[in-house]
Amino acid sequence: MLRISDLSYSVEGRPLLEGASATIPAGHKVGLVGRNGTGKTTLFRLIRGELTPDGGAISLPERARMGGVAQEVPSSETSLIDTVLAADTERAALMDEETEDPTRIAEIQARLTDIDAWSAEARAATILKGLGFTEAEQKMPCSAFSGGWRMRVALAGVLFSQPDLLLLDEPTNYLDLEGALWLESYLARYPHTVIIISHDRGLLNRAVNHILHLTDRRLTLYSGGYDTFARTRAEQRAVQAAEAKKQELRRAHLQSFVDRFRAKASKARQAQSRVKMLEKMETIRMPEDAARTVFTFPNPEELAPPIVQLDGAAVGYGGPPVLRRLNLRLDQDDRIALLGRNGEGKSTLSKLLAGKLRAEDGRVQSSSKLRIGYFAQHQVDELRIDETPLDHIRRERPDEAPAKLRARLAGFGLGADQAETAVGRLSGGQKARLSLLLATLEAPHLLILDEPTNHLDIESREALVEALTEYSGAVVLVSHDMHLLRLVADRLWLVKDGTVTPYEEDLESYRQMLLKGEERAPKARKEKPKAVSAEDIATLRAEVRKCEARMEKIDEMRDRLAAKLADPSLYEDGRVGELQTWQKKYAEVMEGLDRAEALWMRAQERLEAASGA
Repeated sequence: MLRISDLSYSVEGRPLLEGASATIPAGHKVGLVGRNGTGKTTLFRLIRGELTPDGGAISLPERARMGGVAQEVPSSETSLIDTVLAADTERAALMDEETEDPTRIAEIQARLTDIDAWSAEARAATILKGLGFTEAEQKMPCSAFSGGWRMRVALAGVLFSQPDLLLLDEPTNYLDLEGALWLESYLARYPHTVIIISHDRGLLNRAVNHILHLTDRRLTLYSGGYDTFARTRAEQRAVQAAEAKKQELRRAHLQSFVDRFRAKASKARQAQSRVKMLEKMETIRMPEDAARTVFTFPNPEELAPPIVQLDGAAVGYGGPPVLRRLNLRLDQDDRIALLGRNGEGKSTLSKLLAGKLRAEDGRVQSSSKLRIGYFAQHQVDELRIDETPLDHIRRERPDEAPAKLRARLAGFGLGADQAETAVGRLSGGQKARLSLLLATLEAPHLLILDEPTNHLDIESREALVEALTEYSGAVVLVSHDMHLLRLVADRLWLVKDGTVTPYEEDLESYRQMLLKGEERAPKARKEKPKAVSAEDIATLRAEVRKCEARMEKIDEMRDRLAAKLADPSLYEDGRVGELQTWQKKYAEVMEGLDRAEALWMRAQERLEAASGA
């Protein structure tokens, strides 16, 4: 159980938490929500002990293990699978411990059995696969992957280690739709307590069973997913508003009596009584209306259809085409979501449509007057951190009056304070809004959005939905936010096997297909393997050697225990309990040997199959 008691904390004199309290029972799955800047990440740091509260306390059960994803994953030469295995520090320490003490050997084996250490590699591989890594990639070094992909490895590591309290801060920001859906399913089955900061309504509806709301520097725990919380919260606000209105009328009535009769001697006592009633009346505050987040997309003039036509087009990066045989058409009223597993080419298609890549074959025809707006997550990182949003937009509109530039920024939720704040000091959501403003500044006929909701809070995501609904241009969306896709897209394109085809089912069918595919994944490994390289064979041989070394180590443990059991004195009267203990330890080592042999046999079979492929 996690207990937060009367917690207070301030940053530079600004209180983020004041008397905040909450109790999270063991095993609960909790979504921590609140507007950007309310202190959600700060609360995580307080729970982890990285910050000291100004007042109050946070308590956890003794020896409870806490885990979360590090901000940066080192670029090492260690393989992905070994990096994930090392995240379970207890297992790693036990596997590496060297001892000749039979008692300690037996203790190690018993503990390894308790924590299911022998299935660790299979479990780690399953998690990595769910997060988008192929079997071949799992054996590659971390240094071969970009920072975003290494963050997935870090997430895999903390999921594998299974802490008693799992703290996740926006984990889907570096996942695609397929990875996000897998994570939802995994968290729903996670055996311990989870608290997750997220603005993804789908995840908050399907993966958690409680919502912890941080607002007005206080914490309130609600049962159910996000939609249930939103309804409950709306009802509470309606009741609060009604009560405040009634109290306002009551106050006005009392004050009117006081004002009329205070000077009359005959009514002075009644007037004084009503003054005391006014003083004792505890004010019921009207619920504060949250500052409404808005996006204002300028609407383009209408073009004759189609605005883009692809005929037999192919595109790639200089080598074999990533996508080929593309026969696609875009009209100005299209709202299209791109589906497909990571690496299939969704971003490549987006870049082709945006003109960032040229077709290597076939034809791409566009309207001569076509303007295209393109937003990709990396563009947020390419903003000039030492310049203000006003500087950025002034560069694009040098002749426009400052008041007009500020109005444009305000139309994307960047008020007067943010307009002249260096980009490096803005929040992730504010940077994303600035990038969206720059992408739509020219009133594009076609707007291509690649993961636009990262760093946007729920209110901003809803505002984006409204803006896209009112926008009169075509939209092509790549997003892991199924709520956004459901509300915006009316056509689905599936990017798979090097081409793009219309997907005739709906998003829920696609989600179910992905989840069922995950369940069938172990059977797929029994299919005849494809031809492999010499490097792959070398990797499989190394895996066989590792299994053989493990078996040798367990054999040594077995021999030491067998020697102990061969000691005649152990069978003397009065040592029955000790004998049973040693026999139990021997049985545990033999069970571990059986598992190690099974792993070796599977590794040997994979090597033989690859060598003969």
